[in-house]
Amino acid sequence: MEKTWLPTRTIPGTAVSLTSLGFGAAPVGNLYRSTSDDDAADAVEASWNAGLRYFDTAPHYGLGLSERRLGGALKGRPRDEYVLSTKVGRLLRPNPVPSGRDTEGFDVPDDLLRVRDYSADAVKRSVDESLDRLGTDRIDIVYIHDPDEHWAEALGGAVPALADLRDQGVIGAYGVGMNQHEMLHRFVTETDVNVIMLAGRYTLLEQGALRDLIPACQRRGVGIVNVGIFNSGLLSKDRPAADATYNYEQAPSALIARANLLADICEIHGTTLPAAALTFSFRNPAVTSVVVGMRTAAQVERNVVLAQQSVPESLWTDLHERGLIAETEAQLNELKSPGTEAPPRAEQ
Repeated sequence: MEKTWLPTRTIPGTAVSLTSLGFGAAPVGNLYRSTSDDDAADAVEASWNAGLRYFDTAPHYGLGLSERRLGGALKGRPRDEYVLSTKVGRLLRPNPVPSGRDTEGFDVPDDLLRVRDYSADAVKRSVDESLDRLGTDRIDIVYIHDPDEHWAEALGGAVPALADLRDQGVIGAYGVGMNQHEMLHRFVTETDVNVIMLAGRYTLLEQGALRDLIPACQRRGVGIVNVGIFNSGLLSKDRPAADATYNYEQAPSALIARANLLADICEIHGTTLPAAALTFSFRNPAVTSVVVGMRTAAQVERNVVLAQQSVPESLWTDLHERGLIAETEAQLNELKSPGTEAPPRAEQ
């Protein structure tokens, strides 16, 4: 991979290296509101020029629009110089009764519908269809997408299918992406996933994944791609808006108050809430990469600036002493040291 100013970390047990900051392509799939083709292409271009070399998408994002736009924007780039990930679990099929617009958060026509299917056959079809939409000959990482109500099917179908594709060299790594840490812990401890995509459960606002999931990843040699670090926008501004969202819904008043308290403390230490939210993930050596959703070139430039800002160590000490973050410097130092050798992978 071409060198960039961004540090890279390699997913344990693989040859897949990710830049510390990655491009999340849900917004260019018209998440919440429409984005023009030109703005989407400019966002990818700005990311590339800034040194980002990890790009994540999914069929779910805009009913395939995100994959098509991302593939088009990366066309012509040296394929060995970037890492591309997508997801399986939702097949896109013609909608027999379209009513106008998508009802799952994307401003796109509902001429397609999502069919949940975590079987081995569906996984292989989904990968083939994603390759076609992306216009590429390979996908580096494939995640099982949101299998919350489909544990048994994912375990019996998607996991062995993706493990087989990895072992054949068709993909470089596979894993699971979810908005919860409990089931991710099961995947980490009961399967041979290489990496997880952890959404919103290890942030400046909350660190539930630190109790068992992150230590399990360390023991098992599983990479962590941390996403949702701004908790649906609650931490994305210097001060949270009164109508800020959390988990894609109106944020409870108690969480808005907590975010305002975090902002107060950040100001005391000469930094901002979004800069601290981004840096928080970078501090943890168990985190392989942080992926942030970006819609425009301006958003890319803002996040790159945030990633380069220096956040004083005194902030973390203060937050820990106030009980606002869970881990201490000693715990982070333990993660930096050689951990227990990963046990043998579970038989599939």
